[in-house]
Amino acid sequence: MNLETILPTIGYVGIFAIVFAESGLLIGFFLPGDSLLFTAGFLASQDNFHIGYLSIGCFIAAILGDSVGYAFGHKVGRRLFHKTDSVFFHKDHLLKAERFYEQHGKKTIVLARFMPIVRTFAPIVAGIGKMEYRTFIVYNIIGGFLWAIGLTGGGYILGNSIPNVDKYLLPIVATIIVLSILPQTVHILKNPNNRRVITKFIKSKIPKIYS
Repeated sequence: MNLETILPTIGYVGIFAIVFAESGLLIGFFLPGDSLLFTAGFLASQDNFHIGYLSIGCFIAAILGDSVGYAFGHKVGRRLFHKTDSVFFHKDHLLKAERFYEQHGKKTIVLARFMPIVRTFAPIVAGIGKMEYRTFIVYNIIGGFLWAIGLTGGGYILGNSIPNVDKYLLPIVATIIVLSILPQTVHILKNPNNRRVITKFIKSKIPKIYS
């Protein structure tokens, strides 16, 4: 996915819509939030966007997206856990977000912003768990600010600081993607059962390594 080409095409409305969807709609878990925000910020440094409009718009979209996710979880509740998997819903993602919420509590709303999939389902889990909305919105604002303003601002500052940085944008974005999925990967590998399943899978696919 070439975000450098796509983002100027979809413009502010498209970017805000993606941020909104990934922040709290079930259909948004597969969207590229971290890399999108950073790349958009970088493009703002190249005069494709106004950094003020971009960062504030993404911040508002993130807050609204999480709030919709919270309201959805609060209304639908535990019925989601009995929902059949589909293209736009996987119960495993919901369970993963629930476990993360149980481990980290209220600060999950902030931490989840930087974790793909979990950030989509975390506000839904908060709504299911009956977290008070006044508490939720405080953490929602903090997380939305750090994520939306932080990543767009980081891309903008980098674009203005390093000459010809566009040559290095792809590896930088790839690094952001790796870092965003690293916590989940480490969490998965800590479980001995998961390690055995992964090892068994690797052995079945690449038998020569273990011959």
